[in-house]
Amino acid sequence: MKLAIAPEVTKALAANAAVVALESTVIAHGLPRPRNLHTAKALEAEIRAHGVVPATIALHDGVAVVGAGDVLLERLANESGIAKVSVRDIAPVLAARSLGATTVAATVEIAAAAGIQVVATGGIGGVHRGAEQSFDESADLEAIARHPVVVVSAGAKFVLDLALTLERLETLGVPVLGYGTDEFPAFYVRSSGLRLGYRVNDALGAARIAREQLARGAGMLLCVPVPAESALARREHRALARERAGRRAARTHSLRLSRCAARFVAANAHAYRPPLAGGGRPGG
Repeated sequence: MKLAIAPEVTKALAANAAVVALESTVIAHGLPRPRNLHTAKALEAEIRAHGVVPATIALHDGVAVVGAGDVLLERLANESGIAKVSVRDIAPVLAARSLGATTVAATVEIAAAAGIQVVATGGIGGVHRGAEQSFDESADLEAIARHPVVVVSAGAKFVLDLALTLERLETLGVPVLGYGTDEFPAFYVRSSGLRLGYRVNDALGAARIAREQLARGAGMLLCVPVPAESALARREHRALARERAGRRAARTHSLRLSRCAARFVAANAHAYRPPLAGGGRPGG
């Protein structure tokens, strides 16, 4: 896989500075126009405000773009027929030289290849309800397990089977940390009622665990609940989930990078990179 890394991102990685990767499916498939482009730019601006370099990832003209520019962001936001790219789709879309928007799973793989150790998103995919018959499970889970990347999100989408999602993450060896919370967040719901095994209350605590996990060559999930003023009540969201059951409503993505997650990246991610063999950098 050939990478086209933006000069700003290359410079930051070479300087061991903080970089956070963003998915692009939310731009092409998640939000309505023109909100999708406004949101993409607002997220990058929020990240920059904390001294971090953003790197929105997409596929274009046979390469994986790490750090999409304004022109590519506008194409992702406004063109029709853009491929939705998960891990299985990377090779076919690259070979076709098509324009593709990456899911969390594909973003994690490409970020790891570029040497980026933090990906931010709204809510990850997981195990779908009824998966005991359908075996329907998001590729996000295995991607996090396989690649040394910290995924910062507001948990998983409420329409999923969250208990089974946590079980699957445990089986895959993925630590799930609550940032200032003891319970698994559920995207727009601050708490799912499911207890987490680990809690951190500051960025330094999260970074210390990240250093150990990434040094093992594996990823982890850092769950930051959505701000209270933006959250839905669990009861309200449960009613919506029942209404949407069987219709695969989990296509809707909305990226919300909280200020505490940005502080984690800005203040500590660069300081707690795992040592590399020979003193080099990943994905040089």
